[in-house]
Amino acid sequence: MQMGFGLWQQQTQKLILTQELRQAIAILQLSSFELSQYLQQEMAENPVMEWEEAAGAEGWGEFDAWLRESGPDPGLLRSMRESYREPPADVAARSENLEDHLMVQLSDLRLSPLEKRVLRYVIGNIDERGYVSMSSAEMAAQLGVEETLVERCRHRLHGLEPLGIGALDLRECLNIQARERYPDEPGLKDLIDHHLQDVAEGRQSRIAQALQIDLQEVQRLSDLLKTLDPKPGRMFFGDQVRFVIPDVTIERVGGDYVVMVHDRLTPHLHINPIYRRIASTQGADREAKSYLSKKIQSAMWLIRSLEQRRQTILRVTEAIVELQRDFFDRGLEYLRPMTLRQVAERVGVHESTVSRATTGKYAQTPRGVLELKYFFSSGVQTRGGEGASAESIKAKIRKWIQEEDRSDPLSDQRLADLLQQEGIRISRRTVAKYREELRIASSAQRRRYGS
Repeated sequence: MQMGFGLWQQQTQKLILTQELRQAIAILQLSSFELSQYLQQEMAENPVMEWEEAAGAEGWGEFDAWLRESGPDPGLLRSMRESYREPPADVAARSENLEDHLMVQLSDLRLSPLEKRVLRYVIGNIDERGYVSMSSAEMAAQLGVEETLVERCRHRLHGLEPLGIGALDLRECLNIQARERYPDEPGLKDLIDHHLQDVAEGRQSRIAQALQIDLQEVQRLSDLLKTLDPKPGRMFFGDQVRFVIPDVTIERVGGDYVVMVHDRLTPHLHINPIYRRIASTQGADREAKSYLSKKIQSAMWLIRSLEQRRQTILRVTEAIVELQRDFFDRGLEYLRPMTLRQVAERVGVHESTVSRATTGKYAQTPRGVLELKYFFSSGVQTRGGEGASAESIKAKIRKWIQEEDRSDPLSDQRLADLLQQEGIRISRRTVAKYREELRIASSAQRRRYGS
């Protein structure tokens, strides 16, 4: 066998991830809000691009014509337009400052300048739960005053709203509220001081034995305890209100469902005709023409990527609607297990494309505003060989627990038996996992004694 050097031609095919392809992939994965920010950045870098803000009912013209041809209720289009509203400019609810809220209540009291200074310092050390995060001794050392003065000022907060503010821990917080709201319930203090963990874990027999009272009395005291707020400061430290902006609307029209992609936050891009004319003019500066040609090509790629994104989201959402038709017609209990592969095969794209098209995207549906990822849920096999999604099983569990006899609540095994009767093969351990994901307590903790 001879070995040597040679030259030959070989033709192969391979996918090269160009800059334009990377851009299309990135754009597909962006939510509407992220896409709007991305386009603003692109506009700043590419002078040949111009945009027109998507406004009013202009984006509904094509759909309006479809409605006229199909002949449904003429009021339907109006209801669809009105069902999607732009969020208000100031979407964050402004919370009142905790310090100002407390100092207004203290303004009627006769306080010395020193007491006001100490109170402001104490209030400044209240955490998001409403508890003081430093001991009175530490605050006194920081302020250079007596510890008794700090403690006296801290106790002035206990009678203010919200009740329980300024406590050092959970037990003090609950006792402050109990004294004010239920002054004739001495057993409530015993429950707070010694049996909070027992209440949380539903060990009512143990509490009854320790306090020498019957189970009905334990139940009554536990109900009073649950009316108290363990975190009175959270209303002042809560997160800002956040609005979800749907990317698509799914609306029932007659006996079918129509999908409409929202582009209200996405500007309508076009290329400035002046720059286009300069790039094609004979005799123009060669360097300027080269620069403008590159920018125009980049802009055209971006515009095509935007249209491809819209078409992909539309086709993926339509496939989801077809596969989950029972859910849209009949409700959550009929949500089926669904995978990315099922949608990808129906649309004719790769699974990763479906994943990108549904990540961070929301749909306004007759069943509420839902993330598109919501429809991709795992499930268990039924007796008939079909699947039942985890969300539909959770809906059944929630419904049965809401309707149960609280004096004899449904155990996880009994819930599993009920599901077995409906043809859903599921173990007690899986039922327990679904119940915990729903944040529903165990049957022992849900049990009630007496009325």
